[in-house]
Amino acid sequence: MTAVDEQHTACVRRDAALSRAFEFLGRRWNAAVLGKLRDGPVGFRDLSRSITGISDSVLSNRLSSLVTADLIVRVVDEGPPVSVSYGLTPAGHALMPALDQIADWADEHIP
Repeated sequence: MTAVDEQHTACVRRDAALSRAFEFLGRRWNAAVLGKLRDGPVGFRDLSRSITGISDSVLSNRLSSLVTADLIVRVVDEGPPVSVSYGLTPAGHALMPALDQIADWADEHIP
């Protein structure tokens, strides 16, 4: 494989990775949910109250999606009373600097 071929292959892989990331993170509410979990675990009801405009069914769907993607973890405290909270996984924490940079870029370049 030539240097040009290797460069092309690396570019194609990077484009594919960016497409996957933006497709997932671009789903409405995913970034908002991740941002609310930045400072520590949060219960479902508190999440629902803190994200204006999200329905409980959509929040539940987004949380399930983020758990499946290994960006957050669902923790059940058997209580009593039983409570459920959600927190960032190491992969979710690793994403926070990139989300901060995207937010900073948007503040600067998108009015």
